[in-house]
Amino acid sequence: MQEIICRHLFIRGKVQGVYYRASAQHAAIARGLTGWVRNRRDGSVEAVVNGPLAAVQAFIEWAYQGPPEARVDDVEIQDSSESDHQGFEFRATL
Repeated sequence: MQEIICRHLFIRGKVQGVYYRASAQHAAIARGLTGWVRNRRDGSVEAVVNGPLAAVQAFIEWAYQGPPEARVDDVEIQDSSESDHQGFEFRATL
């Protein structure tokens, strides 16, 4: 049985205005993950991803690169207990 995990990510750098959120949604769905993504007023992007360990790890690897126009300086990763997501959605800027 696959271990299901949830991670909360804070992505910093040039990550707004470069289709990071849309690319993150596509990357998450392609890996069978659920969760959400949003811009933050400080210029960062925040995401929560939930799913099998290997798929979450693959998403985190993607998050360090992002879409071609992005420049990721840092990804902060925290464990999360959120797990009741349906699909992968955009959330309002916080």
